[in-house]
Amino acid sequence: MSEIVVGITGASGAVYAKKLLETLAAEKHRIHLVASKTGAEIFRSENDVDVAQLAEAEPEWIKCYRNDDLHAPIASGSFQTGGMAVVPASMDVCGAIASGLAPTLITRAAAVTMKEGRRLVVVPRETPMSAVHLDNLAKLARAGVVVMPACPAFYTGPLQVGDLVDFMVQRICDALGIEVEIAPRWSR
Repeated sequence: MSEIVVGITGASGAVYAKKLLETLAAEKHRIHLVASKTGAEIFRSENDVDVAQLAEAEPEWIKCYRNDDLHAPIASGSFQTGGMAVVPASMDVCGAIASGLAPTLITRAAAVTMKEGRRLVVVPRETPMSAVHLDNLAKLARAGVVVMPACPAFYTGPLQVGDLVDFMVQRICDALGIEVEIAPRWSR
């Protein structure tokens, strides 16, 4: 299976990141995980588990890196990956990526993913969005990044929050070119 980079930043919506990590690990993809300080705090707050604990539960599939470790393999274009997802993607990280700034491992890995022509998916979880937010997201989209706001569908007849999360994670996997079936798809 492929090597996938997952960045977790300081925005609400860490439930999407948790489900993505669980899904990728279950499908036997090697995950290179980076969480910002605030991203890790929000992850713990929203999921009642540390990012590190989740990674320790799947040591064969999840490798964690510090966000200040710019010597990590994922900071180099010569390290082959199948793509990257930033879930959730804070507006400051989206702005940094859109501006070509790479002071952290998350932003550096995103810059590498873009320059190497690999799939980059950002999942912003912010509302409302300012004109600056929208400009940055449009800039990312023009650069070939998949901008996927956390907007789950209701045509699937969700019965619980987990159904909404599954839908979004399946769409993230679709955008990364990873086939999973964890939520109903549209049919007539």
